[in-house]
Amino acid sequence: MKLLLVGLGNIGVEYAYTRHNVGFLVVDYLAAQQKVTFRVSRLAATASFACKHHEVYMFKPTTYMNDSGKSVRYWLNHLKIPVEQSLTIVDDITLPFGTMRLRAKGSDAGHNGLKDIALALHSDCYPRLRVGIGHDFPKGGLADFVLGNFNTKEVEALNAHLDKACQILIAWCNGGIAHAMNQFN
Repeated sequence: MKLLLVGLGNIGVEYAYTRHNVGFLVVDYLAAQQKVTFRVSRLAATASFACKHHEVYMFKPTTYMNDSGKSVRYWLNHLKIPVEQSLTIVDDITLPFGTMRLRAKGSDAGHNGLKDIALALHSDCYPRLRVGIGHDFPKGGLADFVLGNFNTKEVEALNAHLDKACQILIAWCNGGIAHAMNQFN
């Protein structure tokens, strides 16, 4: 069976270690664990690895966060993977830094990347891993916060959080959404 892990973020070195790119950071961390590298392909950077009886594809859209849907739709169709066999990894300001929540479906909660995916798929019924980045910003400071770099305290804890996210992804690959939710939510 084929599975697809979608890390959301923005391309470009200026965004590489920003909070909004936590989806990219998670799949990069998993790629390093699996000893695979991403290569640029159509609408995304892609990599793959075997996990038990599954071929797991990972990708990072090269369309910027707010246009992620086009890339997700293309790769689901190209690889012939049903949407329920995909998992989108995304930053979430409503969760404290490092907190993670798996969901089988749900609203975009104001996240433009998720909103664009729902528009492209004509549905919000796709699994996602929401990775908390906190909400320590003043009124009107959302864009600066999500597009800003992690602070020193967050950087010190980041690898542990990325490792936990990868454990969740592997649990999802091995047992599906319900199994991973029971284990980690």
